[in-house]
Amino acid sequence: MVFASGLAWAQQAAVPAKAAACAACHGADGQPIMPVYPIIAGQNSRYIYLQLRDFQEGRRTNEVMLHIGMTRDDMHELANYFSAQKPPRQKFVPNADKVKLGKLKAEETLCTMCHLHGFAGQNEIPRVAGQNYDYIVKQLTDFKARRRTNDAGNMTSVANTLTAQDIENLAHFVSGL
Repeated sequence: MVFASGLAWAQQAAVPAKAAACAACHGADGQPIMPVYPIIAGQNSRYIYLQLRDFQEGRRTNEVMLHIGMTRDDMHELANYFSAQKPPRQKFVPNADKVKLGKLKAEETLCTMCHLHGFAGQNEIPRVAGQNYDYIVKQLTDFKARRRTNDAGNMTSVANTLTAQDIENLAHFVSGL
């Protein structure tokens, strides 16, 4: 029994070591220093895993992420590790007028049907509440321009209806949650 618990402890200790490669962009605890990178602390484990898999298999592109060398077990372990981390309090101060407009656009486009109330996400749908503003703008812009297509087409079709101002307003709204 001591061996089994020692083995479990060693496996748990190995996860933060594996996460060290992620820390350069995402921070050691999933809270990046640069706002262009997503906050992965507290993100849905299944979503993190699927994104890692999509990067590895070329369904999602990013120059750094294309070169990740992980097994599926590594991806699951890292996804579970980062999802268990506490998301930070957002430092972004949204513009109140843009928040109101973003909330209206979110209601109009039915964002909560997938992202749920409070934009907490579920399973393969990401939590976007409190996500970095710059990251939200980039992802919505990439979905609109079809530079990001690793969804079932839902985000691409919604983003296609958005103006640049809508994207900015939505980013103010969800980043401030």
